[in-house]
Amino acid sequence: MTTPRPLARPARVLAAALAVGTLFATAACSGSDSSASSEADTSSTIAERGLAAQTTSPPASSSPATSSPASDLSEAGARNALITPADIEDDWTQVRNPQEWRDSLLLGSVDVAAFVDGKGDTPDCQRLVDALFDETLLGRPSGASALTGFEQGDSRLLYQVAAYDRADLDDSMHWLSSLPDTCDQFTLTGGDAGERTVQVIETSLPKVGDKRQGLTVTVKGESGGNPVTLSLDVAAVQIGADAITVTNGGLDGADHDTTSAAVEQGTERLQEVLAGRTPSPTPSGIN
Repeated sequence: MTTPRPLARPARVLAAALAVGTLFATAACSGSDSSASSEADTSSTIAERGLAAQTTSPPASSSPATSSPASDLSEAGARNALITPADIEDDWTQVRNPQEWRDSLLLGSVDVAAFVDGKGDTPDCQRLVDALFDETLLGRPSGASALTGFEQGDSRLLYQVAAYDRADLDDSMHWLSSLPDTCDQFTLTGGDAGERTVQVIETSLPKVGDKRQGLTVTVKGESGGNPVTLSLDVAAVQIGADAITVTNGGLDGADHDTTSAAVEQGTERLQEVLAGRTPSPTPSGIN
């Protein structure tokens, strides 16, 4: 009567072994898929953390040029990406030759170009002064470039779209972000205006582009025996290897709302161009 029991045990052992083998085979197959999925999830998490660490960067979908270190911006594209008077509203009038401002910029009785011409305390501060109302705020463009300018009363706005060497552009954006610390206040000497006090503070910009930096530069001194205060907003937005720059202000102060509008509308126009589209004319009366 006990004889069948030894026979049953090997059968159960064999069945268990087959079940375990089946489980191992299933785990091996599913483990391969899980590993691939895990690698994809890990890569995705690392990428997301990298983006999150870049506090000045928006989602990648809003920055078409970030996937390549080189710029595809053409001369025609750069011109199409320029803002228009409708983008900044108010009573701004577009001027014909803003390039001339680097040599002479008369606001009332003050030649602003001569007023800011002088020697700064350090190379970084000197570089900033030399680039005001110039096309070299972020260095010399390595590719396409377009420039436009606007005037309103005793205020002037210089706007540029340009392609750069990516590494040089990264360095220039870093330099610009360091100025509120390295050049927070310094003395400008030389020229016909005597000593002038220059202050540089950081200002906020709309959260657009890959990187952005806003500054307000104030220059105080005398011109023709009269006290003069020149206030300028300086702004730059980077999209991959391309960037827009804005210098806006005058003797009546800097209009930060105008600077923000130029940055926001200008970034949108450049992104349209980089996506292969032609920006639509900006309607008047924008909000």
